[in-house]
Amino acid sequence: MKILKNYDLTKLNTFGVPARAKYFVEIVSEQELEGLFGLPEFLENKKMILGGGSNVLFTKDFDGIVILNKLKGTEILSEDSESVTIRSMSGEIWHELVLFAVNRGYWGIENLSSIPGSVGAAPVQNIGAYGADLKDVLLHIEAFDVNSGEKKIFTNDNYKKGYRESIFKNEFKEKYFISAVALRLSKVAKKNLKYRSLSEYVEKNKIDVGNPLEISKAVTEIRKEKLPDPKVISNAGSFFKNIIINQSKLDKMLKIYPNMPHFKDEFGIKIPSGWLIEQCGPADGTSWKGKRVGNAGVYENHALVLVNHGGATGQEIANLAEQIISSVYQKFGFKLVPEVNFI
Repeated sequence: MKILKNYDLTKLNTFGVPARAKYFVEIVSEQELEGLFGLPEFLENKKMILGGGSNVLFTKDFDGIVILNKLKGTEILSEDSESVTIRSMSGEIWHELVLFAVNRGYWGIENLSSIPGSVGAAPVQNIGAYGADLKDVLLHIEAFDVNSGEKKIFTNDNYKKGYRESIFKNEFKEKYFISAVALRLSKVAKKNLKYRSLSEYVEKNKIDVGNPLEISKAVTEIRKEKLPDPKVISNAGSFFKNIIINQSKLDKMLKIYPNMPHFKDEFGIKIPSGWLIEQCGPADGTSWKGKRVGNAGVYENHALVLVNHGGATGQEIANLAEQIISSVYQKFGFKLVPEVNFI
């Protein structure tokens, strides 16, 4: 373990924006992590834990220590005829964990395929996609208190979560280092095709879903059509959360905008933020979708994705986000909330 100074973070965030860290260290084992807790560079500075860098926007340099999570390994803890419990270290790539499961015929996270980021970031964001949510299969989270060094287990019962929210994103932000997660998956087929675009893709392509790998492949293809590869166009995936409203508000909005898309889940009635953004735009009267402002822009195939066309700073992207938030609020009265963490 070596602590570096004035470290360049440009290649460690999927937006590809320039930023530097006062201190930087890469952690490859829990033993290294425990050793880090006693060092002055760690104790005396602000802390930031970085995984895949896919949900962060650096608007400035980080005046503290960045810990790059490289904890690796996935194992089967237990299994019976109907279910299996797997444990994955937090530095693993999330999609690699999905492949670990679907290639063995385990059901539960196939709809969450190709979500960018690390395993450790998944419970922080409380990820969900295509009709599935991490919380439905999450068994526990292993995390270290960064102040005391004590390891704690958060079960699904005491892990507070909401729509793209968790206790680690709010009151426990920067207070715990998630080292591993455990998931309980099913060996019994549990097809989840309730999300419209997924069911339509399966029907259109005449896919006979007999295993979770087929759903995983379908989700991956759908995401490729809508979302740009960060290796090709720098981005952080969906930039904003969807809007949640109640039935009364929906009824009022449908009288004004009868074609407004909406869907219901356990969190409430959701209005797709991508649709809202498409209906708005800058002062020139064009839509935000596909709009470029300097080197930052809105992806041409999905208005929910902001992109760096090359050379954009984090502040430029943040400024574009603020313009979009303002225009959506002026037209619809909805305040968009970023999923991406601003640094």
